[in-house]
Amino acid sequence: DVQLQASGGGLVQAGGSLRLSCAASGFTFDDYVIGWIRQAPGKEREGVSCISSSDGNTSYADSVKGRFTISSDNAKNTVYLQMNSLKPEDTAVYYCAALFWVPYRSGSYYLGLLKRGDGIDYWGKGTQVTVSS
Repeated sequence: DVQLQASGGGLVQAGGSLRLSCAASGFTFDDYVIGWIRQAPGKEREGVSCISSSDGNTSYADSVKGRFTISSDNAKNTVYLQMNSLKPEDTAVYYCAALFWVPYRSGSYYLGLLKRGDGIDYWGKGTQVTVSS
């Protein structure tokens, strides 16, 4: 069975840090881009960050650049999202998702797909991140 298991959410004060994990199983990890999407009540879905499992290329939404870092441990089929300097506006449910890697597509292409919910092959259950002011 295909699984994307997101974990690591919680409650943190503004300025704090959290690390989310997305453990994948049931598909060929290296063939996919793994991304994080967040959805807050009353707000548009946002593609936060993504990483190509095959070559490690990363991309970030402008709202998180310089604060969030995505990384991948291919031996463990796990992607991490290190979130530093958290702000109340980062409060959302965070989902990880897998998209089949296509050559010559940029990271912004995949972030756009994540935002629209298009071309996503596998979804994980969300993990709640709450940042208090």
